[in-house]
Amino acid sequence: MEQAGFYWVGLIFWVLIVSGLLLSVWGIWKKTWLALLISGIALILPSLYFGGGENWFRLLVLLPLIPFALSYYTKKRKI
Repeated sequence: MEQAGFYWVGLIFWVLIVSGLLLSVWGIWKKTWLALLISGIALILPSLYFGGGENWFRLLVLLPLIPFALSYYTKKRKI
């Protein structure tokens, strides 16, 4: 029964990654700042996991900054 918790954590981890990537593609395609913002929020937790890695895996911590920057840019551009 304790193994089930491990599978749930893995499932949530991958759901956050996939939803973050899909929302970022959809946000870029439709140019919606809200989808890009939610994408950045969804990618924060998985990127912190990779922050504990070595070498190039630490650069994945900067991944959520891309949707946040694009969200800010599209929000300012529409106004």
